[in-house]
Amino acid sequence: MSINVEQAIIHSITQNSEGQLSCRLRPQPLLNGEAVEAMLDELHQTYTTKAGKGFGYFGTHGEDGEANPKFMQALTEYRNGELGFVEFSGVAGKLLQEELSKYDFSQGGFLLLSCYTHMTSDYLYVSLLNAKSSMTVLDDMELSQNTHLDLKDVQLAARIDLTEWQADEGSRKYISFIRGRAGRKVADFFLDFMGCVEGVNTKAQNKQLMNAVEDFVSSSELTKDERQQCREKVFDYCTERCDVGADIEIKDLADELADSGMESFYDFAQSGEYELEDEFPGDKPTLRQLKKFSGTGGGVTLSFDGAHLGERVMYDPISDTIMIKGVPANLKDQLDRRLKGGQ
Repeated sequence: MSINVEQAIIHSITQNSEGQLSCRLRPQPLLNGEAVEAMLDELHQTYTTKAGKGFGYFGTHGEDGEANPKFMQALTEYRNGELGFVEFSGVAGKLLQEELSKYDFSQGGFLLLSCYTHMTSDYLYVSLLNAKSSMTVLDDMELSQNTHLDLKDVQLAARIDLTEWQADEGSRKYISFIRGRAGRKVADFFLDFMGCVEGVNTKAQNKQLMNAVEDFVSSSELTKDERQQCREKVFDYCTERCDVGADIEIKDLADELADSGMESFYDFAQSGEYELEDEFPGDKPTLRQLKKFSGTGGGVTLSFDGAHLGERVMYDPISDTIMIKGVPANLKDQLDRRLKGGQ
């Protein structure tokens, strides 16, 4: 196991026939240690590698709207030993029920809260899980329908880095949360019940990093191959940080580049108008543009490795055309067949 689970509990939020929500609180933590460890380890791994997460912090009244401080206050009391974990989780369950009651689209779910340790940091994982129907075959070969928690497609989840929260009061990224599909952030109610407001704009920071890298290599005396190696070095470093759930550190990245003979990136990035934080979470989809060019529009999708630009792939901005030398074999076969058929 990659994590050490300290506490975990599940509360149920259900809707009656009249559409009213109620919260059924579990009176004690989950007891099946092996099952709990396995479930949280799977959720931790899935969450850590989830791309496109948002980041925020606990807001206060009068800042970014009317953020509800009750969740933060209860969590503070729990961390100070003034509230037990079960009591804290009960407060959280009631707050979520109250927030959900403001909307007419919710059918409830299972609120999971867990405190666990990974590496040197303490975390609080908060998620609203759904039950999913499935079929199984019994010993007598009879079919049986049952329900299970959907751990693979969790859309409402957040994780609070308790260590960072207590060590750095000015941090604006100790709460991470899953953004929904199609680029939308997690449903507002889930952030609102915790009193979380969005802080660091991860995509913007990663985009600015890419701009800084491109400006850095273009202003240097590096060869074409060395410039591409620099981009790939940045991509590899950032990807490794993403994979372990760690932040990109500009000073650390600059040291990596310096080891490869590319000096002064830190000073370059800080002296420009990039507005880069010293540390920020990585965003793989954005960073991938360091290695690949890709685009879709007008029924055409094109993607190729950056190293091919100027060699196998020629771009002429004046005529707005791209010429590809060495068409991929499977694409060439399709094109040849179509040409033989008279298009």
